[in-house]
Amino acid sequence: MSRPIGPVTAQKVEWMVNDLCREFAGTFTREEIEVVMDDSVQRFHADATVVDFVPLLASRFTRERLVARSRSHDADGQGTWDVVYVSLSGGGRGQIAAALTNVISDHRVSVHSAGTAARGQIDSGVRSVIAELGIDSADVFARPVTPEVLGAADVVVTMGHSVGVFEMPPEIRHVDWRVGDPIRAPIEEIRRVCADIEYRVRDLLGDLGVPLSSDGGISVGA
Repeated sequence: MSRPIGPVTAQKVEWMVNDLCREFAGTFTREEIEVVMDDSVQRFHADATVVDFVPLLASRFTRERLVARSRSHDADGQGTWDVVYVSLSGGGRGQIAAALTNVISDHRVSVHSAGTAARGQIDSGVRSVIAELGIDSADVFARPVTPEVLGAADVVVTMGHSVGVFEMPPEIRHVDWRVGDPIRAPIEEIRRVCADIEYRVRDLLGDLGVPLSSDGGISVGA
């Protein structure tokens, strides 16, 4: 059963739908945007402890879903890449991988971090280590797993065998990384996991043919 939202939250959602309608004018109708936004709101609102953040999180997630829907794999999409990292919570390994991918690729990759049991939050220790790397964590939040984001990907990376249940599109390339779980781990273990993920991200981007940042990106522990 959907959890009802209050009038203040509903008003904020309406404002953000207006923004999305302006951004995607000519691509999606208002009705189509409202359907995706409503679904995104319910995904975050169902387990939110602080509802004030729900409209912003839902708006950002709705935008990602709309971009994924509109992304084409034909010749016009050459030179673009889309990578999805899937973990159980979306608040640990996947967030580290997404943050590193953005920086190392110089934001050439459309990257998503999704959790099969996402609750819209990131582990505090993981957030601290991401900040240590000089990466802005303002947009770091756990996204739910949705078909349009998975279906638009060039590759879906699952972060270990315990990622929960979701339907992998059969035509999408899938790789699995067995890396340690940083959630609630000591800070040194989180840094070790981060270094492991950085190595794997660089290897994946090289395999996809993604140019790396002109300054080489970051190096964990350097």
